[in-house]
Amino acid sequence: MARHNDLGRNGESIAKQHLEAAGFEILDENWTHGKAEIDLIAYKDKLMVFVEVKTRSSVAFGRPEEFVQMAKQKQLEMASLAYIELMNHQHEIRFDIIAITFTKDNHYTLNHIEDAFWPQD
Repeated sequence: MARHNDLGRNGESIAKQHLEAAGFEILDENWTHGKAEIDLIAYKDKLMVFVEVKTRSSVAFGRPEEFVQMAKQKQLEMASLAYIELMNHQHEIRFDIIAITFTKDNHYTLNHIEDAFWPQD
């Protein structure tokens, strides 16, 4: 298994723990629709949150959240619409990014960006 895949899985696990500690129920992990994947789908107080987790071992090429570009946002929007219909969700939604950066000594920083984006037409 490639090291970057392990890093990504570790980041998603940390993000999941972070959301659960904040009182969210995790509805799904790595949910796919077509070619799109939503890393985490969380729910709390009638709010459904679609979470993109970005994990990096360095910020040399940019912060993790900077890698959630417009094309990825559109994929998340399309997948979220399918999920909303599937679950018959009638309340608020939000798109968050959880950015995790590891240091060489395996410590990390977590930046939870609520309402990180709203896909545009």
